[in-house]
Order: sequence, then structure tokens, then C-alpha cells
Amino acid sequence: MKKLLLYCSAWFSCFTLAAQSDTQPTPQWRPVYHFTPAKNWTNDPNGLIYFNGEYHLYNQQNPFENKWGHMSWGHATSKDLLSFKHLPVAIPETIDRDTNWRFSGCVVYDKNNTSGFGKNGAPLVAIYTVAQPNKHLQTQWVAYSNDGGNNYTNYENNPVLNLNKEDFRDPNVRWNEQLKKWVMVVAMPAEHAVRFYSSPNLKDWTLLSEFGNNKEGFHERAWECPFLVQLPVDGNEHNKKWVLFVSSWGSHEGPFMQYFTGDFDGTRFINDNPGTAYLTVDEGNTFYAAIPFNNQPQGREILVGWMVPLKQPTYPWRGQFSIPRDLSLRTTGEGLRLVQQPSAVVTAALAKLPAAKKQVSNNLFINNGSVNLTKGNSFSSNALWIQATFTPGTAKTVGFRLTQNGDSATTVTYTTETGELSIVPVNGEEIHPLKATVKPQNGKLTLEILLDKSTLEVFANNGEKVFTTLVFPGQQAKGLSAFATGGAAKLDVKLFDLDK
Repeated sequence: MKKLLLYCSAWFSCFTLAAQSDTQPTPQWRPVYHFTPAKNWTNDPNGLIYFNGEYHLYNQQNPFENKWGHMSWGHATSKDLLSFKHLPVAIPETIDRDTNWRFSGCVVYDKNNTSGFGKNGAPLVAIYTVAQPNKHLQTQWVAYSNDGGNNYTNYENNPVLNLNKEDFRDPNVRWNEQLKKWVMVVAMPAEHAVRFYSSPNLKDWTLLSEFGNNKEGFHERAWECPFLVQLPVDGNEHNKKWVLFVSSWGSHEGPFMQYFTGDFDGTRFINDNPGTAYLTVDEGNTFYAAIPFNNQPQGREILVGWMVPLKQPTYPWRGQFSIPRDLSLRTTGEGLRLVQQPSAVVTAALAKLPAAKKQVSNNLFINNGSVNLTKGNSFSSNALWIQATFTPGTAKTVGFRLTQNGDSATTVTYTTETGELSIVPVNGEEIHPLKATVKPQNGKLTLEILLDKSTLEVFANNGEKVFTTLVFPGQQAKGLSAFATGGAAKLDVKLFDLDK
């Protein structure tokens, strides 16, 4: 991924891209605990992998400017997925006989050195797309690292896959125990399809099958950034189901991700649901191009997505990533559904915060009014983590007002009569209404709200529904309150202030 400048979609317009050269610093909107590059443009997460006790987070990055272009692989590492160490570019673009941009892909730990790239141990191997815009060509390359992922050497016989196509990108590779081979899923954007390939050595690839071709799911936009994983059903690690994820510029002219549950027999993916159906990963307007970490301990699948910039420019960076999310499946009356929760790797850090950074308020009764949750300058940083449980009672609506300044606020509202949960960002850009139906569980609604300067993520009912969006509050807009209208409700809430 990504032909962003060439497509210049109606939503993410050429005018927007030009506006990214704005050089007015915006420190008030730089996230504290979500990944952003130190400076310049970033888009897709790439090559996510856990190795030697650290999470490596590569990313599509422009090393030179705060706008899309010069696509290379930036690099950062983290031990807790809350704080990040920025490192030099790992896989830079090259301009020799042609321009070679380094588009999206993955990194695997080749523990058995099937590739033969290892020197004095097993290598890390990157599999990614090289785009040659002058030739209108995208091909799949491999590169290897023997220094723990800091530097990569391109394979001398690249490309390893070439269909002589302009749109053929975003390989994601895992080792398949059934086949005893590597399996790649890669996007055929114009065909609204993905292909599956296998390889014994990460160099020689054999076509297995194709899925999509305008017969499956949402196919009104190009398919990109696919991946295939097995997820536990209802918390049972011995009962797992295959899930195929695909990104697409969505039905509302904004970013969109869909998923399919089914079976993978080593050759083909068989969809559980009718081809006309599709399931939405996120109910917001910025979540896109997400992929999971490879080589994750304990078999956990942790997903990270790109939060697509809206029209509001930020400087000296542009683009940021979602909170890492643990993935699983839950049985519902409508079938298997994806569940996403802030990763346990991240939430473990909340318990380590000092007492002054925590606030617990139980049995707050709100009767047709609101309650202020800030305490002077405390919990008014707009870098908050909120864990809340509402018992709606007789109230017609319950919710929170974030980034509040007088009557202006970002609102998270639950309407009891309709079961609708909605978000209205302050100084954001809705693109389409941010709303979804959520049913209370045992008469209670749980919300986990992550507000991080300009990043807003809302997890409802333990990850049953998730919203990801951006907000751009004014300098004084730092208030926080909970409300109930039309009756009384009870609230139990924990607040964590992550401002540094």
C-alpha cells in the first residue's frame, strides 16, 4: 500500500494532501501513549514483530517531508507498547535506474533458517511490495536482517513475485504448520481479491488460490493490506477459527476494514457467510491498514492500525497508530463476531501508574444532570484512559463529555430506547455518522474510552463494538464530565491520567 497520491480519492482529496505542508507546530495534538513518528508523514504499520523482548514497529514513512511520498520503512521499538524508541529508517527507498518505493509488508522470524539468509543464527525476513511508479509496476521483494531488525539487505534475486501488474501489493506471511511451509496472502486491489501463495523458503512461491473477485463482501473499492489468522472462540484456545481481514477505501468515502470468518484448508479460504455479507472491524472513520504482530508470545494476536489523517494538519508529524488490540471471536445470535480489547500488554502498565494518576469513583448517581470528573488540574490533560460501567436505570441517555470547554465538547452518548451508541467529535470530521447498536449486558453498559490529545478510541461491551476517530480540541478544551438525561443512572468509573 499505497497509491494515495495517484488515487486522490474524493474524501482524502488532493487539496488535503497539499495542506499537509503546513508548518505550524501542533504539540497540543501529539498523542502521549499512541505511536506517532518523531517527525514527518507515516501511514501503514509494517513488519510488526516481537523479537528478543521488544516489539518492533515498522511503518510506512516519508523520511524527508510531512506528506506522503518517498515511501520507506521507518522503525521504532517498545517494551510495553505505550512508549516508543525511534530508530533510523530500516528499509529506505532507492533511486538508481528507477525509483523503488518500499510499500507495505510484513516481517517473519525464520527460526529454522529456511531462507538460508541467516548468519550465526536465524534471521528476520521482510516480505514487502516495491512500487516502481515510472513503470506502473508493483512486485514482491524480500530482505533479511542479521542484526535484530535494525538493517536489512535485499535479496539479490528480487523480485520473488512479479505478475507485471500495476496493483499487486501488501504481502502478509505466516508459517503454516499443516503445510510445513510459509503462506502468503497478498492483495489484488483492482480485482477486489486476495491471493494465497505458499513457499518452503520465502524465495520461491506457488499460487494456491484466490478469494474475492467481486463475489465476496464489500467490493466497491480496491482491496488492500490483507492478513489471515486463527482466533480463539469464546476464550477457548482449543477452539479456533480462521479469520481473513481486508482493508478497503470504504462505502462512505472513508477508510474501512472488513473481515470474514471461515476455514482455510491449506489451499483455499472458505467463507462462513454468504458472499453478499461483510463484517465491519471498526465503526469509526480513521481505522485502516491494520495488521497483527508476528512471533507474539503465548499465541496472542495483537492488532495495530493506522489512523488516517483528517483535514486538520498536524506538525512536525502527520499520522498516528491505534492502541494495540487483542483479538478474539465471540459467539452471538448473529454468528461469530470479532472482539477487540486494548491489549493486555498495554493495560498491564496502567496498574503501575502512581496513585496520583488514578481515580476511582463508584456508585455515582446522576439524575438528569452531569457530574464533573476533573479535579482542578488533575485528569484534565486530554491524555486519559477511562473505564466505565453505566447502569442506565430510568435515564434516556447516558454518556461522557470529553475535551469540554463550556458547551463545546466531544460527546459519547448512549440512547437507551434505541440502543444506539454515538460519537460526535469536537472539531473533528465525521465523514459519516459514528454510531452503532449496542445491547446492554445484564442491564449494564461498559465503555473503555481512550482519549489521547487528538486520538479517540471507544470500546463498548468489552470490545463488542469499537470506534476510532480523531478530535482536535482547542487549547482550553480539557474538561471531562459524565451525564444522564431524562432520568437517573448509576456510574462506576476508573480514570487514569497518562500525561507525562
